[in-house]
Amino acid sequence: MNPLVSKNPAFLNRELSWLEFDSRVLHEAEDERTPLLERLKFLAIFASNLDEFYMVRVAGLRRQLSAGVLQAPPDGLTPAEQLALIDERVRALLERARHCLHEVLLPELRGIGVRLLGVHELEEDERTRLDAFFEGQVYPVLTPLAVDPGHPFPYISNLSLSLAVELRDPERGDVRFARVKVPKSLPRWVPTGRPHSYVPLEALIAERLDALFPGMEILGSHLFRLTRYSDLEISHTEEPEDLLATIEEQLFQRRFGEVVRVEVQSGMPAHLRELLLEELRASEAPEMAPLTDREILEPGPLLDVGDLLSLSAIDIPEHRDPPLIAVVPAELRDANRSIFEVIREKDVLVHHPFDSFGASVETFIESAARDEHVLAIKMTLYRTSGDGAIVQALTQAAQRGKQVAVLVELQARFDEVNNIAWARTLESFGVHVVYGLPGLKTHTKTALVVRKEPEGIRRYVHVGTGNYNTRTARIYTDIGLLTCDEAIGADISDLFNSLTGYSRRADYRRLLVAPVNMRERVLALIDRETTHAVAGRPGRIIAKMNSLVDSECIDALYRASTAGVEVDLIVRGVCCLRPGVWGLSDKIRVISIIGRFLEHSRIWMFGNDGAPEYYFGSADWMPRNFDRRVEVVAPVDKPELQARLQGILEVCLQDNRQAWDLQPDGSYVQRHPGEHGERATHRMLLRDSWGASRESGIFPVQASPLSNTNPKAPGRPPSSSAAFAAITS
Repeated sequence: MNPLVSKNPAFLNRELSWLEFDSRVLHEAEDERTPLLERLKFLAIFASNLDEFYMVRVAGLRRQLSAGVLQAPPDGLTPAEQLALIDERVRALLERARHCLHEVLLPELRGIGVRLLGVHELEEDERTRLDAFFEGQVYPVLTPLAVDPGHPFPYISNLSLSLAVELRDPERGDVRFARVKVPKSLPRWVPTGRPHSYVPLEALIAERLDALFPGMEILGSHLFRLTRYSDLEISHTEEPEDLLATIEEQLFQRRFGEVVRVEVQSGMPAHLRELLLEELRASEAPEMAPLTDREILEPGPLLDVGDLLSLSAIDIPEHRDPPLIAVVPAELRDANRSIFEVIREKDVLVHHPFDSFGASVETFIESAARDEHVLAIKMTLYRTSGDGAIVQALTQAAQRGKQVAVLVELQARFDEVNNIAWARTLESFGVHVVYGLPGLKTHTKTALVVRKEPEGIRRYVHVGTGNYNTRTARIYTDIGLLTCDEAIGADISDLFNSLTGYSRRADYRRLLVAPVNMRERVLALIDRETTHAVAGRPGRIIAKMNSLVDSECIDALYRASTAGVEVDLIVRGVCCLRPGVWGLSDKIRVISIIGRFLEHSRIWMFGNDGAPEYYFGSADWMPRNFDRRVEVVAPVDKPELQARLQGILEVCLQDNRQAWDLQPDGSYVQRHPGEHGERATHRMLLRDSWGASRESGIFPVQASPLSNTNPKAPGRPPSSSAAFAAITS
């Protein structure tokens, strides 16, 4: 593995660090210890992640290049230098992915009866069946588009598959070009009738091109796919008059973003590649960086590998992870006690997906909707499964006359369309819907229930690290706290007032809230450990997060290390800090956990000279989280809950199967059990949760399949954001 190039010895490049994360995801597809169908899943996730990387990160760098931006990030690499290094690294990753899929996984899948077939491999009855499918369902939706002086090069939508078709007119003898879009409205993998055997839709279309171009000689067809700039451009300095209308306009314009990547099928002739580039250059705005050969990538015979996610859901249990059985938290198992009675007695900490999301968070909101003593419910929704129990409960609560206010974040990347739809649905049922603060993305995961009780009004709160999303609650690891702590309740009330009204609160009682006080408090907590170490007292920091990018935090951690503070960081994705550098960060260790579940929880522990403080919440240590998002991080004071958080951190730190150690040069080395026995984080947490359930005599509940895709007819997988929002959640 090549080290991550950087001009500043103190910082690693963010974009190259992200590619190292996707390399670790790809490794799970290559690792023979991973069940075969799960390896296919990881390969699909790798490809979907890379799609988003190009749509947002590479596209942003190309725009900087076009604008002549010379300012470099802390690592010192200019946009042009970053793009060159990204291209080199991506091509190496794509070669690994191609080898993994075509030379390893597909042959092994055939060995267990799962086949992607070519049309030439079909039996006569299968060919007859697919001919009927083509005539009845495929042919009617195809639109061949000629390219000639009378037919301009067609607009090609983002991430759509297309066939570049070469034809010869037998009367005139000239060669012509046409484009045929592979429709997304049809299943990508067409069942042949043989169990678990499919033909790619594009192969079926390519076989029947004569039906689309009668009288023409088909010289050949080659698959290609475009990636376009797809981020939103909402000004952080100018307040839009109508945020909803602005977002909808941006979503429309996203369709016409500039091309940042052209993927072509193996074997596409050079003259066809050049024709594509020429036509795409002509259609681009002149101020954009021109497309070059660097923007053309050749992933292999199969494009849009993310679609393989649906095939990975085929039901062959011996080649998949065992089903997840989420456990009802012990505090919530008594059916004769309401959830509010339980929370009044003690705070409840839940760890998903090991603890049932339905039995805790969904029950909390559903109970509030039904309870006649509940006066109001307020929530933030960032990425929600809108047809799930929570949205239904909110609409029912509004219909029962309760005051229901929901902040729906319209700028949740690639979930904007879904969030707009569910916002309008909520409004139609009488829910008060707001869209957040201008210039800020509301990323916090909080819910407030106001209840009238004999002692007076009491506020019940849920603060979490994960979205209110039933599906991701089964595949992301997240922490949630249910509490009626008065100070936290008052803070959450103040937060919602700032989100829905004109309040601009400058301080909070117990919560760390971005952009108000979080950066200041985090830096103070790090510096306090430094002060302890300088005075000869123990200094200790353990912090778990998705990404570490913020240069102020990194500098503070370097000061802590230099003073003697022992620092362990569990950073799943991007990490711009260089650990293990003598005299700078030799007391800092960084690991990344990659495995069955997406590590998504943020947990921070500061030793505080033997009186440790614990925090958890929605924020990573990144400039966007501190400065451009509304985030909430809550303290955990109860010793028994602190012990549970410490236990989670220790399991991660002791991992010798899923953990990767970040090296000073920016590369990662995976740990191996050796003679000490395997300690894999997710298996250990599953074992502990099931063991606790067995010891209590209560059976686990809520079987949670990872996909509801029909395995008999795999189609399009969820979007990359739904599959794994690896860098945006």
